[in-house]
Amino acid sequence: MSDEFFSEKYVELTPYVPGEQPRGLRGLIKLNTNENPYPPSKKAIKAGEEAAKRLNLYSDPTGAELRLTIATYHGLSPENVVLGNGSDECLSLLFAGFCDGGATFPDVTYGFYQVLGGYYGVKIDVVPLKSDFTVGVEDYEGIKRTVFIANPNAPTGIALSADKIAVLAAQDEHRLVVVDEAYVDFGGETAAGLIKTAKNVVVVRTFSKSRSLAGGRLGYVLAPENIARDLERLRNSLNPYNVNSVTLAMGKASVADDAYFRRNLERVIAEREKTADGLRKIGFKVLKSAANFLFVSPPDGDGKRLYEELRARNILVRYFDTERLKAFCRISVGDKNATNRLLAAAREIYRAE
Repeated sequence: MSDEFFSEKYVELTPYVPGEQPRGLRGLIKLNTNENPYPPSKKAIKAGEEAAKRLNLYSDPTGAELRLTIATYHGLSPENVVLGNGSDECLSLLFAGFCDGGATFPDVTYGFYQVLGGYYGVKIDVVPLKSDFTVGVEDYEGIKRTVFIANPNAPTGIALSADKIAVLAAQDEHRLVVVDEAYVDFGGETAAGLIKTAKNVVVVRTFSKSRSLAGGRLGYVLAPENIARDLERLRNSLNPYNVNSVTLAMGKASVADDAYFRRNLERVIAEREKTADGLRKIGFKVLKSAANFLFVSPPDGDGKRLYEELRARNILVRYFDTERLKAFCRISVGDKNATNRLLAAAREIYRAE
């Protein structure tokens, strides 16, 4: 029962449930929230430390320096960039301002879309993934609602090519297509180039995954200038100082340190492929991933048992208790120690099967 003072319009709201975030457990291997196993760039850390000395002052509400840095990185203009307190805030602004006609997304995707739809009273339609968990672009033909596509998709890790995104956008130039690229740096193709050629494509990115700044809460939108202006109106009406000074500084330094960024990606991708190969040898079904996680089904097809057995061994992964996903778990890519622990545990669990 809700409190008597609580707004009736939120009584039926189902909140998002984040992955477990236990603290202080010795020996815990945490592979359930797709965090980067490696720290931020040392240059980013130093920039954050310097910025912390000026925390008595407000952050730049325009984020001008970081927007210029991001725009230059993508070959765009700062007027194409909108900053968010994590990509979730960016998605929230898009649901708030661009979904009057409703929203459409795959039946298996990032669960926050459904939550945002409920929060803003947006009518939702879902389009089933194909039997192999891929997105059928042709299935969106004729749909008028704003389309949200996580690319690579979560929790599957499967990616669409940029050409497929272009096809999706071309189906109806009066329908907005939002491409959520939280994991794209790990092997996907960005749709950022479409910002120059398509008036109905918006790209959402984050610093949480490939740039190791999950705790800094920094995301951004790449959009045609008219859409970016409208997003800025929403942002400035809700929270004009939405990104703090330390995060702004660390974000700028992170983009500048491209060598560390590339090296970090190589390490994560190498561990992903090592983990995938090792699990396949044990008998797991492993979907081809372009992200920093794997979507896997154990030899007995019992995802819940895998989750529980690993948890008993101090290894956390993500289990989705739905009919379509119950045979699978999502496993984040860890460092070498985490990979070795995971594979050893999997061999132990399924040794006699």
